[in-house]
Amino acid sequence: MVQTFFKRSCTIDRLRQGPLAGHIDLLAARLATHGYSRVHSRIQLRLVGHFNRWLEQKRLTAEQLDEDVIERYRRYLKRRKRVRSEDVCTLVRLLDLLREQGVTPRRNVEATPTAREILLEKYRRYLREERGLSDASLRNMLMFVDRFLVEKYPREHLDFAALAVGDITTFVRRQATDLSSVQAKHLVTALRSFFRYLRHCGEIDTDLAGCVPRVPDYSFSAVPKFLPAGSIEKILRCTDRSTPRGRRDYAILMLLARFGLRTSEVVRLDLEDFDWELGQITVRGKGGRWSKLPLPPDVGQSLAAYLQHDRPRCSTRRLFVTQRAPITGLSTGGAIVKTVTRALTRAGIVSERKGGYLFRHTLATEMLGRGASLREIGEVLRHRKADTTRIYAKVDFPALRNLAQPWPGGTR
Repeated sequence: MVQTFFKRSCTIDRLRQGPLAGHIDLLAARLATHGYSRVHSRIQLRLVGHFNRWLEQKRLTAEQLDEDVIERYRRYLKRRKRVRSEDVCTLVRLLDLLREQGVTPRRNVEATPTAREILLEKYRRYLREERGLSDASLRNMLMFVDRFLVEKYPREHLDFAALAVGDITTFVRRQATDLSSVQAKHLVTALRSFFRYLRHCGEIDTDLAGCVPRVPDYSFSAVPKFLPAGSIEKILRCTDRSTPRGRRDYAILMLLARFGLRTSEVVRLDLEDFDWELGQITVRGKGGRWSKLPLPPDVGQSLAAYLQHDRPRCSTRRLFVTQRAPITGLSTGGAIVKTVTRALTRAGIVSERKGGYLFRHTLATEMLGRGASLREIGEVLRHRKADTTRIYAKVDFPALRNLAQPWPGGTR
């Protein structure tokens, strides 16, 4: 494998000697699998060759390689030349590969877990196994519970029997001032769930979940943020489809515009979710639910163009992957938000919201303007409850005008 990157036999011979002999080909294959170019792979392999000679000089074996050895080599390089962060990443990538192959033992960094960490791990298993929460919900719940435990018990002495109502209300008031209304609701939900868990385990006798104060959040108090009519088509027209990233972004925007998918639903799409013969797409939504939807021709064409010409070869089965090495599937919605932000900027559209929900709300309001019922909108958006769709009635201004009462004393 190394021969494909180097022409000079002397360079290849140096790479095949020393403590790392026999592992260089495996690293070269891994770099090619992760989408690194020939030039970038050659640079990394040269660095590994220099590191290999340094190990030989220090009489170190591959089995002795760990983070401390890499740090020693970094300090050695720093005395001789400027050290790039990419160089250290290359060596860490090599170390991970050797550990995967069982050549280098994994570092035993497991310290004795604290009482707080043990409790959080038990609570995490309870949420996953008993309640079946998703990874995103787990992160939200554990983040706020951990924050509460750190503030209330800084010395790790978890005395829940002495926990008072004032401790809970004071914490919620202090935290809620720095959180948005949605985050504040997540905060109180996480605390109520945690206190119910403590009572379930016998840690407390009092139902402290009822002591968590409510965050004021009036139903339908806000209006969904959406774009004016014609904005979505303008965004699609202004999307640059002359580059691989532009065509990937166009495929993402088509999914958001035609289906109103959530950001997490776009990220979770796999290659197996498309049935090209039947023209269907499987969408995995919230709470483990999934739906089969018909694939419109324009969406199918944009996805097919991306898959045939622009999606890099990689081992991941995720539909959308990174454009730069290492090639991996998109793991968070941050890339989708950046895609929407770039699209809005190119189209010259100013919007306070820049996530995938902007397209979702716009699709719902456009359907409402074309005469669709709230039930039909709820089916397209895959709402589980009808009340979730009722908020779009607030943007049906012609219908609201018919319900408005005349102003006392005349029109204004």
